Amino acid sequence: LLTDPIFMCGPLLAQYFSLPYAFFMRGFPCNLHYDAPRCPSPLSYIPRLFTFNSDQMTFLQRVENALVHLLEPAYCNGFYGIALEFASDLLQRDVSLIDLVDSASIWLLRFDFVFEYVRPVMPNMVFIGGINCAQRK
Repeated sequence: LLTDPIFMCGPLLAQYFSLPYAFFMRGFPCNLHYDAPRCPSPLSYIPRLFTFNSDQMTFLQRVENALVHLLEPAYCNGFYGIALEFASDLLQRDVSLIDLVDSASIWLLRFDFVFEYVRPVMPNMVFIGGINCAQRK
């Protein structure tokens, strides 16, 4: 099943029918596209989304980065709250957001590592950047 994880319908159907699934995505809120496949994401040099920090941060920027990281799960669970309740009812067990997205077979990431901060990725994560680029004149 090829799906975009933003709406959670694809991962939920794949879990319900025990199908393998692949994500085709640009990004995921709350850094879940790196947390779910268990990529290392050290807070000391990888800035969080919307902090507008660079990879060379001062001490206060690192503290801000850590605070944003601590608040991300609460934000995401609130954002996907209705989907998580529905998933728990359908699958008849308690389901967290990570539970729904961490068993993806492959992550097709529609951005290029050139535009992101250098970070380690897992073997099932494939960068397919440039797919949205216009043809050269």
